[in-house]
Amino acid sequence: MRFAYYERLSRRDQAVYRRSDAVAEVALPDPAVLAPAVDRLGAALARDDAQEVAVAAAEIAGRVSRQLGAPAPVVQVLAVRPSEDWGELHGLYTQDADEVARIRVWMRTARRANVVAFRTFLRTLLHELCHHLDFEVLGLDRSFHTEGFFRRESSLMRQLVPAARRPAQRALPLQPDGPPSGRRG
Repeated sequence: MRFAYYERLSRRDQAVYRRSDAVAEVALPDPAVLAPAVDRLGAALARDDAQEVAVAAAEIAGRVSRQLGAPAPVVQVLAVRPSEDWGELHGLYTQDADEVARIRVWMRTARRANVVAFRTFLRTLLHELCHHLDFEVLGLDRSFHTEGFFRRESSLMRQLVPAARRPAQRALPLQPDGPPSGRRG
């Protein structure tokens, strides 16, 4: 399935979109080596330690990049997410022709300035890192949000936070006549 904006792209960009969409995962050669940094990231967020969050986030982005043969991006962890009437910005990837790639992630929500949950923060970091990998590893001219892009993001998340290390999820009770009740988040 292609997202609606695909039809508005130039033929060249449609070709880039299809190339992106065709790649469903990023296989890390040694995801286990990242476990200590992922654990430190979770602990630092729980302690509201911005400096250690930044160090752990940079280590994760750098190690993933290097395992895949890409240069490490600069990672900046900023305070409160910027927001406007369109919503709030969770992360941002930029790379100018003559500059190093830069990932910015915000560690506090816009509305209440609460520290972002670990999984949300890590997924945002990995999302921005996937933009970096699109350019540096896949050799794409543009980085589109395709189904393949989101699958690559999820594949990284599964490797860095495997099921055995995830917090247990609450089981939803079954309705007598149908599917589980309640909403899944």
